[in-house]
Amino acid sequence: MAFLEIKDLEVNYGVIKAIKGVSFDVNKGEIIALIGANGAGKTTILQTITGLITPKAGSIKLDGKELTKIPAHKIVSMGMAHVPEGRRVFQQLSVLENLKLGAYTRKDRDGIAKSLKMVYERFPRLEERKNQVAGTLSGGEQQMLAMGRALMSNPSIVVMDEPSMGLSPLLVSEIFDIIKAINDSGTTVLLVEQNAKKALSIADRAYVLETGNITLSGKASDLINDESVKKAYLGE
Repeated sequence: MAFLEIKDLEVNYGVIKAIKGVSFDVNKGEIIALIGANGAGKTTILQTITGLITPKAGSIKLDGKELTKIPAHKIVSMGMAHVPEGRRVFQQLSVLENLKLGAYTRKDRDGIAKSLKMVYERFPRLEERKNQVAGTLSGGEQQMLAMGRALMSNPSIVVMDEPSMGLSPLLVSEIFDIIKAINDSGTTVLLVEQNAKKALSIADRAYVLETGNITLSGKASDLINDESVKKAYLGE
């Protein structure tokens, strides 16, 4: 049984069918990339998986438990964290206050302190700027803060939406190194990413989404060499 299993998922926006019966799975310990053009439905899928959107039909199971009727905050306490598109940090709060909010579902004070130490080790810049107002951070630092905040919930799976968006090439490489390190430490990752080449370079497997349907899937190392993927998403 897959760790995260999506079956026949349908999502409508009014009369528009945004997601048309999508099925895919994520095994424990994998990095799975979901790639596709803007408007393909990638963000909608992530928001539905994390409880922000209610699907019209289909099943979403995390470790065998059905999620479709569970509110978003309870899904966090079940072990799933979401790094949303556009970072969405709390602009007026300090870095430390943002990180503490990531642990709002937890009661284990010692565990929270341990997670904070781990986040600071992974993102030294956040410790340097812990008292700084989040809205004054650079784009790359805000992305690190969004990722650090997600890790504060001590998740077994992190769902990331466009983590490299708007970042310089140097910072993009740094963010992908961090995603790989998060995965290497035992956290499963579901990654939606516009930079298909980077996503496929770190993923185990990948799914290609086109207008609400999965049209291609396979090992990331195979898809990165697939002619149709190269032409459509890798600019080759």
